[in-house]
Amino acid sequence: MPASRKTIKGSERVVPKAEQLGSADPDQMAEVSLYLKRASAEPGSLPVRGQETLRAERERGLAGAADRIVAFAAEHHLTVVERDLARRLIKLSGKVSDLETAFETRLDMFQHQNGPFRGRSGSLTAPDDIAEALEAVLGLDQRPIATPKSIRLPAAAAAEAHLPNAVARLYGFPTSGAGQGECIAIIELGGGVSAADTTAAFKAMALTPPQVIAVPVGAGANQPGKDPDADGEVALDVQVAGAAAPEAWLAVYFTPNTDQGFVDAITQAVHDATNKPSVMSISWGSAEDEWTAQAITAMTSAFQDAAEAGVSVFAASGDGLATDSASDGKAHVDFPASSPWVVGCGGTRLQTNGSNLASETAWNSNGGGTGGGISALFPVPSYQDDVHLPASANKGAKTGRGVPDVSADADPDTGYNVVVDGQAQVIGGTSAAAPLWAGLFALVNEAAGKPVGQPHASLYSHLNAFNDVTAGDNKVGAIGYSAGPGWDACTGLGTPKGLAIVGSFSAKSPNI
Repeated sequence: MPASRKTIKGSERVVPKAEQLGSADPDQMAEVSLYLKRASAEPGSLPVRGQETLRAERERGLAGAADRIVAFAAEHHLTVVERDLARRLIKLSGKVSDLETAFETRLDMFQHQNGPFRGRSGSLTAPDDIAEALEAVLGLDQRPIATPKSIRLPAAAAAEAHLPNAVARLYGFPTSGAGQGECIAIIELGGGVSAADTTAAFKAMALTPPQVIAVPVGAGANQPGKDPDADGEVALDVQVAGAAAPEAWLAVYFTPNTDQGFVDAITQAVHDATNKPSVMSISWGSAEDEWTAQAITAMTSAFQDAAEAGVSVFAASGDGLATDSASDGKAHVDFPASSPWVVGCGGTRLQTNGSNLASETAWNSNGGGTGGGISALFPVPSYQDDVHLPASANKGAKTGRGVPDVSADADPDTGYNVVVDGQAQVIGGTSAAAPLWAGLFALVNEAAGKPVGQPHASLYSHLNAFNDVTAGDNKVGAIGYSAGPGWDACTGLGTPKGLAIVGSFSAKSPNI
């Protein structure tokens, strides 16, 4: 008698919004990532335990479920190509036809502006004991999941552009530390980084170029020149993070732009026993309702792993204002910035007075601006219990996690001078805020003498470590939010006072 089967929770997908080309080739080989469940926890409650402890616990606790999946794979002519229980990951390879049978689905081909992709609709199933153990099955559907949160301007069009290390100085980043001994993980879903661009950019800043290590994830690769738009994102991330922490090294994880690629890159970075990053920067994302429930769950668990491993994660809150560029007339926040385990990074427009920061407003210009608002997926985390959160801009919606947590310069009109594919460019976007904060936390970890892990509780209890941004909004018409005193849904707690942020995580602080 065939084994009883059940739906894999959260695996439901809608038909892709793309031209259908026909059935997927049944003999084509494909790889899928199966993520095993982990115990849930309240954000901010997990102590830093490190990679080695997590690996030992997972090898003991997940071995039985992994063995069942290996047997299931063999029954369906699938091959185990990777088994990494620290990541809770078992990766399977097989023919499309065998994968369709194994998970009771149909795979078709669709046309996207960047090329064809494999997709599906409906739910996935597995035998009861397998479905109960699984958090997500990713990779059957390869539709693009995210966009980079950066905007490029011709240099002549920028009102007041800055070298990345000049922005760090405006925010008072300490000069006594430079991130020595720290590794910053940078997640990229496309593009590439060239040594020539990095050398030229850091020469302009009178800094020694940092060590940049390209780490391929799955079919991802460092491919500068193939996608100029994505190259701009990578250049911005590398040059801003490196300018903020010039003696840290940068591990850039290149992965395909799919939910499988995104989750695989994060788990690989968190459990990278070679580079051992203590900070992560993410400048890609999409509106919360663009994700499947299983992808959200798998990504959220990966960020819980990051907290336990001592990795502080920073993500751009988006450049599409309060609607996150959606056209449905509703407010949306961007994920993964909306994850309660992630420090969401919003954007400002800054004004200078010589070499000093004069004023800042929430970024909203030229049709773009800082993302922010109220999550429709995540409840209010404990570290926001004392924050006066506004009602959601969507009528009747519950109050959830507020986004962003912090902010930094992002308006391309006051953006960053970077070098992309050999050309000087000005780029802005909340994509700049995330690596700037990631660089600052490399300095925090260096000063603290250990990784501080998830930093929200300390950030929310040290309001004097921020420049409070009280002017501007992220509205699209009447939809959106205004900046104001204290936390707001445009700029969060504000922009950093670098020395004060580092001091709040000193070795004497009870928050670490």
